[in-house]
Amino acid sequence: MTKFKKWVIILVICTGGLCATCASSMAGFTEAGISDEFHVGKEVAILGISLYVLGLGVGPLLVGPLSEVYGRRIVYLVSYTLFCAFSFAVAFAPNIAVYAIFRFLTGFSSSTFLSVAGGTVSDLFDDEQVATPLAVYTVAPFIGPATGPLISGFINQNANWRWTYRVLIIWTFVELVLIFVLVPETFVPVILRRKAQRLRKETTDQRYWASSERRKVTMIRAIVLSCYVPFVLMAKEYMALLLSLWAALILGIQYLTFQAFPIIFEEGHGFSVQSTGLSFIGMGLGFVIGLLCQPLVNRYVQIANPPPEIRLVIGMWGAVLIPISLFWLAFTTYPHVHWVVPIIASIPFGTGTLFCFSCIFTYLVTAYRPIAASAMSANTFVRTASAAAFPLFADQMYRRLGTVGATALLAGLTTLAAPIPFVFYRIGARLRARSQFAHK
Repeated sequence: MTKFKKWVIILVICTGGLCATCASSMAGFTEAGISDEFHVGKEVAILGISLYVLGLGVGPLLVGPLSEVYGRRIVYLVSYTLFCAFSFAVAFAPNIAVYAIFRFLTGFSSSTFLSVAGGTVSDLFDDEQVATPLAVYTVAPFIGPATGPLISGFINQNANWRWTYRVLIIWTFVELVLIFVLVPETFVPVILRRKAQRLRKETTDQRYWASSERRKVTMIRAIVLSCYVPFVLMAKEYMALLLSLWAALILGIQYLTFQAFPIIFEEGHGFSVQSTGLSFIGMGLGFVIGLLCQPLVNRYVQIANPPPEIRLVIGMWGAVLIPISLFWLAFTTYPHVHWVVPIIASIPFGTGTLFCFSCIFTYLVTAYRPIAASAMSANTFVRTASAAAFPLFADQMYRRLGTVGATALLAGLTTLAAPIPFVFYRIGARLRARSQFAHK
């Protein structure tokens, strides 16, 4: 396969991941319309975000094993078909119950791009070439939540809330066509198994067997292990637990901004809905800056046999940038401060978030290499559960503490968590040596 073809596949996968995560935050500006039409309170309308993100967290526990049995391509096609169909149900929901149920199901079906797409990247590129495409794939899910409010703001300013999901249907259908046309099967064991089956059928020679065909692990057992091992890891490995809780705090704050920014900019500065959506550009720019720094990071870690702890260095920078950004944002949310200042203050948060997640993901994969998939599943579940919960109390917190107090509280929490990468950089090797799961 040519390098150009590989990058076409990567771009399709990345736009699929962008769509999946963008769909989570697009619900942010639909709350007013949903509340009016279905006669429910804001807390219930917010469930559109929370249930979708919860589906994103639960999905990888079940979808991951399917790709190793049936292949990446079929899982992409089925899941994105369901994503498109469930989005149709959301767009035309007759009541809040149908809306909420299908928002969870759309999140569940779209989670493929958080659990399987990373495997596709590693299928296409070897260890020496995988860093850059993996960085491009990694940044897409983080730009998505920052892009969602921008798109949703323009739609809900000028049309009914249902058009948010109608636009999403069009996007998912286009992605489905691109996947069908441009993304082949990339998982080698499945390719070899299909080749062996074809040869046996064509030649009637029963000597042609792929190693994956001789495995005795059933699908049910694979799914049970996929759900069981991540929680055992979290219970026994404090290093994996603390890194996952740190990731949960950061992602929770990112999703909390979907409730906080309307308070800061609509009520504090008189922004319209679509202008409030544009206020997320600062955070998105921060993600892009973090991506542009990736080649420098790759050059730093490419030393002979680097230990997993070398990956924590970029997390140290992120751990410093995030509290600085949040404190800066907190004390510039006053109405008399020009609106551009808090938007600029959100840029380091985006960069720091990308640095931290890049650090956490790569460290978990390298430190827990024998069970890397389980380590990532555990991390995904914990951080998405946090992202689902934070928007539910954001409005009450900002009303009671004010924009300064609430944002400063979040900054204080990230300050308390900031030592985590510094501590594990010093003692991570000793902890791995005593671990029953970690790579020695």
